[in-house]
Amino acid sequence: DKAKAHPLHMLSNQPRHRLHSQMDPGDVSQGAKVAGREPVRINSEDAALRGIVDGDLVRVFNDRGACLAGAVVSDALRPGVIILATGGWYDPVTAGEVGALDKQGNPNVLTLDKGTSRLAQTCIAQTALVEIERHDGDAPAVGVYSAPAGA
Repeated sequence: DKAKAHPLHMLSNQPRHRLHSQMDPGDVSQGAKVAGREPVRINSEDAALRGIVDGDLVRVFNDRGACLAGAVVSDALRPGVIILATGGWYDPVTAGEVGALDKQGNPNVLTLDKGTSRLAQTCIAQTALVEIERHDGDAPAVGVYSAPAGA
């Protein structure tokens, strides 16, 4: 059962620190990062069950993919719900690899990629079931803000 494997309901809101992905490399957006990544809010009960404390680097994952994010432990949201804002620039560990770990905290790697209708093709990806675990290994460097070699 997917809900047992991925018991947390992820909501993706519009962040206060930028307009979707615009200005993600800017000072205001960068100042909101946690552990150098997009912040993910998690209830204190859910965090404690997973050994996560405020400021930890965490891996958010499901069957669609995974990303790294910085934990913000809060009782301002109900248990079983996490919030990972939209707009963190996609930065895969291995470019071009389907399912590659995103180093930056982009929730699009976790959500269903399907339009609302054949006419509108509006994004329906604002929610997904996920799991979170503390990332204890070496953190891959975020490189999405640097120009590629030879550019």
